[in-house]
Amino acid sequence: MKIICIGRNYAAHAKELNNEIPEEPVFFMKPDSSLLRNNEPFYIPEWTQEVHHEIELVLRINRLGKNIEERFAHRYFDEIGLGIDFTARDIQNKLKAKGLPWEKAKAFDRAAVIGGSFLPKSGFPDLKAIHFRLDINGKTVQDGNSGLMLFSFDQIIANVSKYVTLKIGDLIYTGTPAGVGPVIDGDVLEGYLADNKLLDFVVK
Repeated sequence: MKIICIGRNYAAHAKELNNEIPEEPVFFMKPDSSLLRNNEPFYIPEWTQEVHHEIELVLRINRLGKNIEERFAHRYFDEIGLGIDFTARDIQNKLKAKGLPWEKAKAFDRAAVIGGSFLPKSGFPDLKAIHFRLDINGKTVQDGNSGLMLFSFDQIIANVSKYVTLKIGDLIYTGTPAGVGPVIDGDVLEGYLADNKLLDFVVK
């Protein structure tokens, strides 16, 4: 099972980090050891001083696929979930400044939070208007909508599958909206997909 993460898929988020707007999907990987399930606590690693939250819609792949045409991409997922791509921003910035890969900042243990359940795609009247948000300590810090994505679900699947074979159970984190920021010990994070609370855990 692979965890595939799409970067810079919301223009406002790219702008807040002073990143260029991509011409095609940007993706990176996290290992399965990055998963944090069942609303277990997230423990801030001792080697970073700045871990940022990034709330994202997550697709779960339901069939094997390679070189998938965009017009058929909708057949390769039937459920949508919610996740958080935790990022050690201080580490990432140092690595990027040196032109080095930044897996250390993204792929560390428990850095890919996933909600306990997925919702059927058929339950959403419009896949280009899915609302989701992240609350920290009762205050909304990220408020997203799939309609603001630079690359749609189908475009993401088609592009990624050119380079990487998709397998059943793979997860695709589809990018985060603006509003990313640090988490600290004691924070309570709650994630909502439409009106469904799928994430509810603490930071330690």
